[in-house]
Amino acid sequence: MDALEIQLLEKYAAQDDELKNLWDEHQLFEKQLEKLESKSYRTPAEEQQMKELKKQKLDGKTKLVALLDRYKKTEG
Repeated sequence: MDALEIQLLEKYAAQDDELKNLWDEHQLFEKQLEKLESKSYRTPAEEQQMKELKKQKLDGKTKLVALLDRYKKTEG
């Protein structure tokens, strides 16, 4: 995320529950992925879990960026 998106997050997350929830989820998925990626060996179940987490993270980020784009336009 770029600096403007981070600023918008900080500014609007307190008043926009959807934005805050998407950001919190994004950070949670990131931490879970980092934990799995740090393992030197992953089971097939962990590999599958990583794929699912990446998918969920991407879906959430897509929604997050769409919301932030709306705020960019209003601040425009």
